[in-house]
Amino acid sequence: TPTASPTATPTPSPTPTPTPAPGPGSSWDTIFTITENMVAIGYHDGTYVSVGSPSSIYYSNNGATWIEAQTVPTTNAYSGVAYGNSTWVAVALQSPWVVTSADANTWTARTPAEETFWRSVTYGNSLFVAVATGKVMTSPDGENWTSRTSAANSAWWDVTYGGSLFVAVASATSGTLVMTSPDGSTWTGQTAAATNEWRSVTYGENLFVAVSKTGTNNRVMTSPDGSTWTSRTSASNNEWQGVTWGNGTFVAVSSTGTGKRVMTSPDGLTWTSQTSASDSDWQDVVFGGDRFIACANQGTWKLMESIVA
Repeated sequence: TPTASPTATPTPSPTPTPTPAPGPGSSWDTIFTITENMVAIGYHDGTYVSVGSPSSIYYSNNGATWIEAQTVPTTNAYSGVAYGNSTWVAVALQSPWVVTSADANTWTARTPAEETFWRSVTYGNSLFVAVATGKVMTSPDGENWTSRTSAANSAWWDVTYGGSLFVAVASATSGTLVMTSPDGSTWTGQTAAATNEWRSVTYGENLFVAVSKTGTNNRVMTSPDGSTWTSRTSASNNEWQGVTWGNGTFVAVSSTGTGKRVMTSPDGLTWTSQTSASDSDWQDVVFGGDRFIACANQGTWKLMESIVA
C-alpha cells in the first residue's frame, strides 16, 4: 500500500506594516502670489487676515484665494493682527499705529494710547492687548485704548492669551524676556528658560510654547502656567519666527534653513523638522478651519498652507 505524503502547512505571508499618514503640518504647498511683505496672520470664523508692508492687508474666505483690502490707512508696516468683539484689529510700527475693521476689507484708523512701534496684538478675556518695547495698551473694542505699565523696558515682540492669562515674550539678549498678566492691566516679569531672542508665543494643550531666533538647541521653551519655563530642543537652529497650535499639533515657522523651515510637535516638547513649501522668510503661522497657513515677508512665495486631512 503506498504511503501518503504529509500535506505541508503553507507559511502565512507577513502582514505589511501600514505607512503612517502624514501628521498635521507635515505637508506644505505654496498658495497665491502676493508681492507685498507679510509678517502676521490671524483667523476667525472662516476668514484669514494677513498684514505687512507697505500698508498691506489681505484677507481670504477660503485660505486659497486672497483679496487685497480696499480701504487701508497708509503706514510703513503693519505688524500684528487679532480678532475679537466682532472686530479685526491691526497694529503698526508707524502712524496710524492702530486700525480696525468689521469685515477685513474696510479699515479705519484709531487713536492709540501712545504713538510707538506696536509689534503685536491679541484678544482674550474680552480685551485687546498690544505690546511694544516697554509698552502695553489695552482696549475692549479696538477703538478706545488705555496705556498700561509693562513689567520691563524690554523689546516685547509677541503676546498671546490662554489659560486665563496673557503672556508676552521679548526679543532681546538680556533683561526680562517674559511677562504675564491675568487681566491685561497688571504685568509681572518672569524668568525665561534661556536668554534668547524670543519671537513668538502660543497656547495649546494647557501649555504655553515660545520659539526664538537665537540659541543653541534650545530655541523652544514651554510653561504650564506662564511662570515656570523649561528649555526644549528645537528641531534645528533655524531662526524661528512664529508658532501656533491647532488640530492637536504645534507648528513653528522660520526665516532660515534650507528646505526645512517648519517644525511640528504633538506636545510642545519633542519637535520634528518638516519640509517647507519654499525657502521664503516665514514670519507667522495660524491654524483655522482645516489648515495651517504661514506668511512671509521675503521670497517669491508669501503664503503657504498645510491642509489637515
